[in-house]
Amino acid sequence: MSLWSGVLPAITTPFNADLSVDHGAVRSHVQWLISQGCTGIIPCGSLGEGATLTSEEKVALMRTCVSAVKAPVIPGIAALSTAEAVRLARAAEEAGCAGLMVLPPYVYSSDWREMKAHMSTVLRATKLPCLLYNNPVAYKTDFTPAQLAELAAEHDNAVAVKESSTDARRVTGIRALLGDRLTLGVGVDDCLVEGVEAGARFWVAGLVNAFPAESVRLLELSLAGKKDAAFALYRWFLPLLRLDTVPKFVQLIKLVQQEMGWGHERVRGPRMELVGAEREECLRVLREALANRPAL
Repeated sequence: MSLWSGVLPAITTPFNADLSVDHGAVRSHVQWLISQGCTGIIPCGSLGEGATLTSEEKVALMRTCVSAVKAPVIPGIAALSTAEAVRLARAAEEAGCAGLMVLPPYVYSSDWREMKAHMSTVLRATKLPCLLYNNPVAYKTDFTPAQLAELAAEHDNAVAVKESSTDARRVTGIRALLGDRLTLGVGVDDCLVEGVEAGARFWVAGLVNAFPAESVRLLELSLAGKKDAAFALYRWFLPLLRLDTVPKFVQLIKLVQQEMGWGHERVRGPRMELVGAEREECLRVLREALANRPAL
């Protein structure tokens, strides 16, 4: 099976009461996800609160995941500086990771000359296959299809794209320009069926942290072209999947996980646990979904 296929959970990072990383919970969670049909694990991403983890914590998290499952571990490589991103990429390779998900740098929203230099430096620092992460909504940096083509032409280990622009037309545009040179993946939960229809072949997913069986089935039905069955499941799943598309997606998904018996809603500052109407609305969405949960 290709590294870039199936459902790849962008895992949340569980914390102990003192907000240290709970490696025991990480281990049991990733093992459960793989047992439910997920094909790989992505730690240290945005959903994993990567911006609040130290470099040492990220490397320790990678090692825990690698030792816990036989499936590929593909950590998010994101940092404030290019030098730090390079260090993380090399550490991931040493830790036994199978590939990398390379993000633009945090905070600084650069032009293409600077962004290309950053991405190229990270790509040259590793022999691992790399997934290019395009998320202009979150990072204010947008890889156009032409820019992705430049990176693909110059770096053999740029092999896939996590397309999170929320615009399914981007998948079509990348395919039109690059054909099969880059394997395409959906990175926004509520654009999965549309993305697969446009040519995506894998899903970097969020709500999968609490609903892996439904996530795996939805991708399977979509890839198989079983449109009626896929849409029926999608229609049920959408209120939950939309929790992945708002600024407090980390808190929302962690709360859902907690209610489903897989984790705790603890988050690191500046995030805070949900309270009041926000928390109750999330629980209402979850209660309604569970009351109508389809048989798979």
